[in-house]
Formats: sequence, C-alpha cells, structure tokens
Amino acid sequence: MDRNLHTIDDVLEELDLIIARELQANSPIGIFAYAYRRTTSAIKQAVLEKRFEDNSRMALFDIVFAELYLDAYYNYVEDRPVRLCWQRSFEPSHKDLSIVQHLMLGMNAHINLDLGIAVSAFSAGGDLQALKNDFFTVNLILLGLVNEIQRRVGKVSRLMVLLDLIGHRTDEKLMGFSMIKARQCAWDLACDLFPLCNAEQEQRIIQADETYARLADKMINPGFLPLNLALKLITHFEEKDMREVIATLQE
Repeated sequence: MDRNLHTIDDVLEELDLIIARELQANSPIGIFAYAYRRTTSAIKQAVLEKRFEDNSRMALFDIVFAELYLDAYYNYVEDRPVRLCWQRSFEPSHKDLSIVQHLMLGMNAHINLDLGIAVSAFSAGGDLQALKNDFFTVNLILLGLVNEIQRRVGKVSRLMVLLDLIGHRTDEKLMGFSMIKARQCAWDLACDLFPLCNAEQEQRIIQADETYARLADKMINPGFLPLNLALKLITHFEEKDMREVIATLQE
C-alpha cells in the first residue's frame, strides 16, 4: 500500500489516524499505537539533536520500520493475512487483557519480528554493520522512556503495583529489560536474514514468527497462577474507556 511516507512527521500523522480510529471503536489496539507514536516522536527528536552517526539514514530507516506496523494494522482491519504474532496482538482487542499486556503484545510483534526484517531490508545491497552503532543508540533513547510510560500507565492501571509485589518490578523488566533483549534478538534476526535469498528469508521469518507467537501466548496467559490472578485483578480495576486511557497516557 502506497502511503507516500517521506518524513517521520508523515509516520506520526498515520499513527494519529490509527489512534483516532481505535478510540472511536473503544479498542485497546490504540494503546500500542500510542506507545509507538511516543517512541517515534522520541526518535524524531534524537534525529533533530543529531544523536546518530547518520541522522538522515536513521530518519529513512524509521519510515521503513513504521511501514511494517502500518501494513500489519491495515491488513488486519481489512481482513487480509498478517503474521502470527500480529494476530496475537490485534485479536485480544476483544479480550479482557491488561493495558501492559496490550503494550507487550505490540512490542513483541514490532520489535522482536518487524525490526529485524526492517534492518535486513533497509541494508540490502549495502553494509549491514554500518547501521549497528545507530541501531543500539536507539536502546538508550528507549530506556529513557520506560519510566515515563510506566508512570503514565499507572494513572489508568492503579493496581500495577501488584506486579512489583509478585515479580520484583516485573512491569519494569517487561517494559525495560525485555525491550533491550528484544532489540538484540531483532539485530540477530537481521544478521540471519541479510545473507539469504528471498525464499530462504521468508522461511527464516516464518520460523521467527512462530517463535514470537508462542511468546505472545505466554504474555496472554503467563501460566504462573499468582501472576495470572494479579493480571486479572489489575485488568478488572483498570479504566475501560479507551478515550480516557489514551487521554491520560498523553498527559
């Protein structure tokens, strides 16, 4: 689908459209879209501040990366096939999951899977390693957002403290450490994909997608009774009006 994305601002506008659409439907799909918009805005600011070795390249890469999310979203809402881990992320929009679970499902699909695909595709015909330093510079930027996002989620999910009690800052590990681990996995996937032909790449992507779909299933149902119960309790007392949720997250 040709969206004529030329700048990060174009990406931000597309994300605004998705957020608005999902808010109208009162769908929690908008939760990850909000978080993705916030991180994209942070990348834009880092480009403006010239924090990368090649700022123009990172701006272009951000667009390539965003296209994968936009493709997944519009394919899903228009009843076209999507990768398994994106199915897991979008389908629970009608299930009783917590805000942090919706965030993690989106991060799982877009970072664990899409990011590695985007890095390999963006570097095709060139030098994959040339992107490496800037790729990992993004980790520092994203870590700076973890506390901010946690604080905002806490305003609409008052019992998030239960995750602290059960898992010694489980929420922080999920949103912080796992993000960095996921980005390392994405880089490893890009390294796997880069030397392969198209057919071999698709087979490796399918394999990765199946792996991360299983991880998504664990995010939906951790299988650890105290954590399952805590998530149900957290969800029960969360704000259910997505307009209120997003408005509070944006404060």
